[in-house]
Amino acid sequence: MLELRGVRHRYGGRLVLDLERFTVAPGALIAIVGPNGSGKSTLLRLLALLERPSEGEVLLDGMAVARGGAGGGGGPAALRHGVTLVEQRPVLLRGTVRDNLEFGLRVRGTRRTEVNRVIENVAARLGVAPLLGRRRHELSDGEVQRVAVARALAIEPHVLLLDEPASSADRAAAQTLYHVLEEERARRPLAICLASHQLEDAYRWADDVRALADGRLSPVTPENLFRVELPAGGTGDLKHVRVGAVEIAAMTDKSGPAILAVPPTDILVSREPVASSARNVFCGRVTRLVRHRPGTVHVTADVGVDLVAVVTEEAARDLQLAPGSPVAFAFKASAVRVF
Repeated sequence: MLELRGVRHRYGGRLVLDLERFTVAPGALIAIVGPNGSGKSTLLRLLALLERPSEGEVLLDGMAVARGGAGGGGGPAALRHGVTLVEQRPVLLRGTVRDNLEFGLRVRGTRRTEVNRVIENVAARLGVAPLLGRRRHELSDGEVQRVAVARALAIEPHVLLLDEPASSADRAAAQTLYHVLEEERARRPLAICLASHQLEDAYRWADDVRALADGRLSPVTPENLFRVELPAGGTGDLKHVRVGAVEIAAMTDKSGPAILAVPPTDILVSREPVASSARNVFCGRVTRLVRHRPGTVHVTADVGVDLVAVVTEEAARDLQLAPGSPVAFAFKASAVRVF
């Protein structure tokens, strides 16, 4: 298992990551989602043992990776053999695509016949076989990403970390990538932790979706995350803050910069406003319906700001929800998380 414990990481004195605990269990399938600057790439680099946290520990199979690099059983290079990161803008080595795919195998002492077998297999699966004789300047950004993933899979890591691996891919190429990853996990034990802006893909593909906001884990996924400026004062800690074209009521004693999070499961959905104690009641129209998991529907509505609620498929049918249909969203001030 790969774990961050009590980690705080700074760049130039600025705190960019603050995590009490983050674990990647054997065989886990994790998607990390969040806006630009939320800390996703930094988190992956720490998990990949490419950087040491300013504070806290990184543990691999229960063993702390020391700041100096040694952690029992070998130095950082030995520990990293089981953990591989593919960055959003991968750097390919000089030489051909084949040279890149062979490199990790050759430094591990793999026999030439086995190297050839592995390269032909992984290149065919990711659709890069026609590129084996090409060099970096002859590849598109999407092709570079696929080559980098193939290079990572060739060495069969125990933990594969992927930073926006489909950001330069078209829909077909992205689906091919996810299919190959599923095949790889079916073939052997493999944990995957993937950072993505594509919420729909994250929900559909991962077993565990975790959201980051300003370097901290969010209590909800980021459909309903809003960066705000909380006013001082308030009545009984009830505060109203402008978000888009609406005002959201929240219970908090905080003031100043903050993140508001509205759990989609805490939003009551109806065709028209219903009598309730909810202080937040907004009317609008449905813009999107997505079935991420069997039995549940994510309903996106424009109510002056885009909000997402989760309902059962039965409720969606009973309410006759469809793009363009009227809808009312209601949630209590106490349901709004502030951090």
